[in-house]
Amino acid sequence: MSLSIAWHKDYEELSFTPPTLRDIWIKARKIFINRYLPILMSQIPTQIMSVNYYPEEVLLLAHEESYVNFVKEMSERGRGLLDYGDTPAFPGVYEKALLAVSGTLTLAEFLRLNRGVGFNPQGGFHHARKASAGGFCVFNDLAIAARYLLRRGVKKLAIIDIDAHHGDGTQDILYRDRVLKISSHGYGYGFYPGTGWIDELGEGEGSCRNINIPMPFPSGDDVYELVLKFIGEILERYNPEFIIVQAGCDAYLNDPLVGLRLTDNSYYAFSLLLSNYASKGVPVLLTGGGGYQPEIVSRLWALMLSCTTGKCLDKLGPLDQKTTSDLKLVKIMESRIEYLRKETSKCL
Repeated sequence: MSLSIAWHKDYEELSFTPPTLRDIWIKARKIFINRYLPILMSQIPTQIMSVNYYPEEVLLLAHEESYVNFVKEMSERGRGLLDYGDTPAFPGVYEKALLAVSGTLTLAEFLRLNRGVGFNPQGGFHHARKASAGGFCVFNDLAIAARYLLRRGVKKLAIIDIDAHHGDGTQDILYRDRVLKISSHGYGYGFYPGTGWIDELGEGEGSCRNINIPMPFPSGDDVYELVLKFIGEILERYNPEFIIVQAGCDAYLNDPLVGLRLTDNSYYAFSLLLSNYASKGVPVLLTGGGGYQPEIVSRLWALMLSCTTGKCLDKLGPLDQKTTSDLKLVKIMESRIEYLRKETSKCL
């Protein structure tokens, strides 16, 4: 099975984080491209896809025009904030954010026509809402790609978000859309963005298609096994014809911004689930997302990509010992999944 990587020379220095996290964000992408991409290319048919720069009209698939114009103005001003403190403005931020979206759309169009597995290291900006930035995200490439694909005849589209933070922007934009949205994330007092509870199940055509799986802190691999089992059940019932993944890796043990305790065993298991669909001809488009341990994040991306294409490479993992959780956390997760299982059985 073939692998396609979206890349542009400007991706090397692209970051929408505050200055304190910029080097970390960029380093994860550089390590992936320089160290792990050659390993993948030596074992898997892989192409580097030049990013097609899409017109600004694609942004209006998910964002209000007033917000797009605001980002343009702040881009020209070159300073300030695009939200309440997380996402800075800088000269050219509008063009760079559109470039990030364009990478995901380049892959979406290619995979729609050719199938296979794709990866945009500079994608996965799931906190951007209809009319606001947030959490280092300017434009929501996931939601834009989803509506782009819907308009081109994809009927059963699934977005799976495994970032440790809830994909609140994706939910905000697509809450009433006929797109299956699954988000597994950390959930607790004061943890950003504070959304993503089990009763947020969608509305209208999106009813029963917005599934949040909030994990209590500090959940480990055993809790995530329960999560993956449930995700597998939902996907089997839904039978998607295209899958988009927000492959953030900040749920990994010791991430400085989170507090979950997953290891590469969880990411390995998740990618085997994706491989099951990719092997049947379902296009799978992965995007980078968060994760603030560059050496680990870059390896996890490579691990997931190799396994999703059906060729797990031992040197990439799993290398870790599985983590276990307090029985109380397991029981909490079982209870939340049972609620979701009961609710979704009525309508999905």
